[in-house]
Amino acid sequence: MIPPRTHFFLPLPPDNFRSLNLLPFEGDPPSHLDNRTWALCRDQSTFGTTDVPRLGSTVGSSTISGGALGLRDRIRATGLPRTTWVLSAAGFLVAIGFGVVIPVLTPFARTFEANAFQLGLVVSMFAAMRAVMSPFAARIGRGIGERNAITIGMLIVAASTVATALAPSLAAMIVLRSLGGIGSAMFTISAINMLLASAPEDLRGRASGLYQGGFLLGSMGGPALGGLLGAISYRAPFYFYAVMLVVTAVFVAFMLPARAPVLHAHSREPRRFSEVLRDVRYQAACVAALGQGWQSFGVRNALIPILVTEMLLLDTAWTGVAFAVAAAAQTAMLGAAGTWTDRLGRKPILIAAGVICGLSTIAMPFAPNIWLLILVLCVYGVGAAFQGTAPTAAVADATDGRGGVPVAVFSMITDIGAIAGPLIAGAIIDATNFGTGFLVGGLILLLGAAYALLIPKSLDLSFRKERGSADVDAERQAEGAGD
Repeated sequence: MIPPRTHFFLPLPPDNFRSLNLLPFEGDPPSHLDNRTWALCRDQSTFGTTDVPRLGSTVGSSTISGGALGLRDRIRATGLPRTTWVLSAAGFLVAIGFGVVIPVLTPFARTFEANAFQLGLVVSMFAAMRAVMSPFAARIGRGIGERNAITIGMLIVAASTVATALAPSLAAMIVLRSLGGIGSAMFTISAINMLLASAPEDLRGRASGLYQGGFLLGSMGGPALGGLLGAISYRAPFYFYAVMLVVTAVFVAFMLPARAPVLHAHSREPRRFSEVLRDVRYQAACVAALGQGWQSFGVRNALIPILVTEMLLLDTAWTGVAFAVAAAAQTAMLGAAGTWTDRLGRKPILIAAGVICGLSTIAMPFAPNIWLLILVLCVYGVGAAFQGTAPTAAVADATDGRGGVPVAVFSMITDIGAIAGPLIAGAIIDATNFGTGFLVGGLILLLGAAYALLIPKSLDLSFRKERGSADVDAERQAEGAGD
């Protein structure tokens, strides 16, 4: 007799297969299934293809555990589709290049004698072009296919990045870099639409976490390399970023499907944007996105390098180290953030994200040395891990995973934060001090946490209805036993 929790999938009657949460799968039997069980899976498949139980699936007294699987089978048994993994890998490649530019972007602008407000323009004009392009990016993705939109968008940013490196003046640098926002909007919005369309309802938090993790893993090494390259030449990191964008464009052109897939749950009519806009989950996600754009993509990228070089009087390499360590802390929390977002709901994670990010933002300019600044950035990174999963999952819930205009508006609000943040914070810092400039961003993040309190618990957990409470309880027990 096989004891409980042994790592086998036992042959079961047809009704048991219909009750399981299974993953569509084709090919040879994975390492944890024998030929007889594999044949039974194929015969009883509810999808018409070969199915493999997800990790944590409980069948009678047996549970499928990751310890019984090879790497390839473990990836498939997560339940996340191939599209999610490809998009995450693409995000990793892009983030390496983008991370290389971060430590030198504002110091490069300083070579043109830019003040704090003008430094904000360097960051904000790129985001402004993204915001202007966002409504059109969703239509372009639907018209030419998400894969083509992602590929073309990356090539546009690559061309803009090379032109920025060759800019002869501050005005030229701002204009040429802002043009890259056109391509950035195309590939980010199309990628998010494809991600939300491909991820099952009960795995949206984990899919968002994996996608964010791809960016963060790249961000860990990028800033450190950028600091080293910046010590040689401020222009070299821009060339490196352009090369990474071209490589990634070729990768997605061969690896992604032409268009976003359609899940079985999408057979119902899509919600109108006016209806989505009234959804408190969408509203809370947008407030969180404003704070994230303001601080994560705006103020932090624009002003932390200046804080390091001009307040702490350190080399640009330390900026790269600080960002890399903070990205490592954020990456370490992404797995838990995605799982908790799916198990606990979006609301508690949105609240935790706003509180952690808000308080750590307020503390950043008061760090007396680089070590305490790195510590505060790491705390912010923990909150940012939650901030990168829960809002995206909430938008997917509110739109039934359809994406489209609501995703474009969600992205636009993030860009508005990235536009306004550096400009307003830079102007405040010029007039007062760093502490006051960072305070505004911290308060916006805390406002996002407060707004999330308005989400009713029943609505917050509505994404579980497709699965049923019994399946959710079984998964929670299985995951809890494995922790």
